[in-house]
Amino acid sequence: MALAVALTASGLGVALAGSPAQASGAPYQDATLPTATRVADLLGRMTLDEKIGQMTQAERAVVSPSDMTTYRLGSVLSGGGSAPSSNTTAGWADLYDGLQRGAMATPLQIPMLYGIDAVHGNNNALGATIYPHNIGLGATRDSALVQDIGRAVAEEVSATGVDWTFAPCLCVARDDRWGRTYESFGEDPAIPSSMATMVTGFQGERLGGPASVLATAKHYLGDGGTALGDDQGDVRATEAELRAIHLPPFRAAIDKGVGSVMVSYSSWNGVKMHGNRYLLTDVLKGELGFDGIVVSDWAAIDQLDGARGFTAQEVVTSVNAGIDMVMVPNEYRTFLTYLRQGVQNGAIPTARVDDAVSRILTQKFDLGLFERPYADRSYASTVGSAAHRTLARTAVQKSQVILKNTGVLPLATTGGKVCVAGRNANDIGNQSGGWTLSWQGASGATVPGTTILQGIQQVLAGGRTTTFAADASNVDASCSVAVAVIGETPYAEGQGDRPSGLSLDATDTAALQRIRTSGVPTVAVLVSGRPLDISGVLPWVSAFDAAWLPGSEGAGVADVLFGTVAPTGKLPVTWPASATQQPVNAGDGQTPLFPLGAGLTWSTGGGDVTAPSAPTGLTVSGTTTTTASLAWTASTDAVGVTGYDVLRGGTLVGTTAGTTFTDTGLAPGTAYSYAVRARDAAGNVSSTSATATATTASAPVDTTAPTVPAGLTAGTTTTTSVPLSWAAATDDVGVTGYDVYRGTTRVATATGTRYTDTGLAASTAYSYTVRARDAAGNVSAASAAVTATTQPGSTGTATACTATWRTDNSWGSGFTATVTVRSTGTAPLRGWQVTWAWPAGAQLANGWNAAFTRSGGTQTAANQPYNGSLAPSASTSFGLHGTTTSGAPAPVLTCVGS
Repeated sequence: MALAVALTASGLGVALAGSPAQASGAPYQDATLPTATRVADLLGRMTLDEKIGQMTQAERAVVSPSDMTTYRLGSVLSGGGSAPSSNTTAGWADLYDGLQRGAMATPLQIPMLYGIDAVHGNNNALGATIYPHNIGLGATRDSALVQDIGRAVAEEVSATGVDWTFAPCLCVARDDRWGRTYESFGEDPAIPSSMATMVTGFQGERLGGPASVLATAKHYLGDGGTALGDDQGDVRATEAELRAIHLPPFRAAIDKGVGSVMVSYSSWNGVKMHGNRYLLTDVLKGELGFDGIVVSDWAAIDQLDGARGFTAQEVVTSVNAGIDMVMVPNEYRTFLTYLRQGVQNGAIPTARVDDAVSRILTQKFDLGLFERPYADRSYASTVGSAAHRTLARTAVQKSQVILKNTGVLPLATTGGKVCVAGRNANDIGNQSGGWTLSWQGASGATVPGTTILQGIQQVLAGGRTTTFAADASNVDASCSVAVAVIGETPYAEGQGDRPSGLSLDATDTAALQRIRTSGVPTVAVLVSGRPLDISGVLPWVSAFDAAWLPGSEGAGVADVLFGTVAPTGKLPVTWPASATQQPVNAGDGQTPLFPLGAGLTWSTGGGDVTAPSAPTGLTVSGTTTTTASLAWTASTDAVGVTGYDVLRGGTLVGTTAGTTFTDTGLAPGTAYSYAVRARDAAGNVSSTSATATATTASAPVDTTAPTVPAGLTAGTTTTTSVPLSWAAATDDVGVTGYDVYRGTTRVATATGTRYTDTGLAASTAYSYTVRARDAAGNVSAASAAVTATTQPGSTGTATACTATWRTDNSWGSGFTATVTVRSTGTAPLRGWQVTWAWPAGAQLANGWNAAFTRSGGTQTAANQPYNGSLAPSASTSFGLHGTTTSGAPAPVLTCVGS
């Protein structure tokens, strides 16, 4: 989620206990009934205002308990840094209960959901345990540990009353210049997929159990794959690449029962994810079977048209694309107005609203909020508890990745002086990073805990002498060893983008140069949210530790440096050889400084250069229409094999610690070639195994036609057009489109359940039917016919319009554009139609805010029912995404008004 707010509000209310009033005895209030029965009963009692209120999420700093009641709000959130004036566990619980009282004062007593970004602990709340950011947890490769952390965080969150966390981030970071790299568990989709266990940690084995907090898989889809690592940028990839790299972690989270999915700010080939119905509805809800809440990011629907301030059309587009709850932090009243208008004028189907509200209510029932709507303060003792801090320290220990060791590690706890230097050695804010007490985080003593320096001093208490200076002025010949703790200062999201490269800054460079001049053996510890360029440092230091962003328990770093525990962490990302070697990922043919999976242990020291033996006996153990299962014989290694890379056609598709792997998302009836290679603890990689070929099973022959489309109706006609809509048909495999017939002539094939027939004669009656098609080409019987008569021709002042083309974005094979239609006559328009000729090699991929048809090389875009009426000089616009082989076109447009 994005945004920071530096707002506070007074703690509200007092502790509340017990259940809401049950006076009406309605079925939805009966906890013994199935959730689906309760949802259906409650939905049937709700007015439109109550439904759209449930779809609205506002920032807590701009709402009061009375607003919760008046506007029937379904959810509130705290953005980064948005906390009650008393930032204590009790202060949070009072705030929660006060707002919840407002929600429970509504006629139907529907409780709210309260969302926060608890991304590495309950990090908005002062005193909470702060765990390593995800990149460090990815280095542990320990999915059970990650689940335990999720459970501990859920307990601390529950103590505040909050019941929804916008975590875990399951992004796959493919370019370390991205400012959210540290929120990713790693560059290989297998790593974040394995860490989906955090969902179970947050939610428990089932929603509604002890300290159960609704989890959120984010950000769907591809936020870690934007070009140049541009936060909220464009993912330029084929659908196959998008599915292979970025979809698997979300599939894993859905398998774990995740209750919500947050949509990414980013675009895919120029189309904003918040408006992408194919990916949100067809893939996420349809193909993957996700039945929870799809929530937008902070004010993200405002970005759909590229202009400041969200519009009625952006509301229509995002909700129809499949977003169920819209995060409109400050302008929620305007949003409610637009949403209500969209439903009332038919731009947003009632069925879409009912689906969204049903999903929201389902999670609220499953969480037990109707029975237990107020904060459970019994968990207050878990906040920052010794047990949770011990768990965090363990996570820090397991996240350390030793990339160089000439034998100096582990450091002895007795002997000469240890000189600690670097600005990150004694700064808990720096070691915790962004999303710590505030959105961007901050340097300094921001949260309770132990710095890395304090951890070293604890380990050496009664043993070696320590000194410290941030600028390394304490390092001289009297030191037996220097520990230089360098790296990044806090940032979050786009403020952390580094398009020019990932160099160490001048402060760290100066401290390191002073240490190097002293000639003292040096251990470098990098505190950062991603790899930085260390090519100039690595040759002269004696050891190098990637400590990531360890959080509040910095003693875990000291535990590894001084041998309390042995290092086990492995790189979750490929380490670049220079500041500008980005993007760099396993399998891309580049030579990095360290490969994915590198990491030394004490047993390997710095001397293991022997690769494991190549895996043998690779066989295909089974296939389905979309998967291939592989098995092989384990490799051997002088120290120990730590994992295997699985390659499909030479491209890395997964890693695994064992000797089996299942590749998913394949095409039916297709042959794939696989090979496997082994890795050891030092990062040495074997040669690849012999290949094995797997052929997926052919898809079964589908001979069953879809059901007949029902409810065909005609909307308000113009002199030249008839808008049609119908209820979706069903099919055992999936409906792919609808054939629209005028009389006995097929005039179009629509992908959705709306179509506007254009180019008609005035004052003429037309009869229409619709047939559904599936992927196998089966066609349903015709729907019941509907007859519509176009409006009479104008006898008054002639209507006129113009259309203007603007190319918004273009790349090698595609482009997006906006067409503005303006009424230029003296009489209002009741409808409009824009036509143009495509140049060779260009065609429409998809569009929005118009009904599109094509005949030969001529493309037609006609108004939708909600944007056809234009007063003189008024304008509207529609957008489109096209493909091209010869650059973005600039066609000549013809506009005809009616």
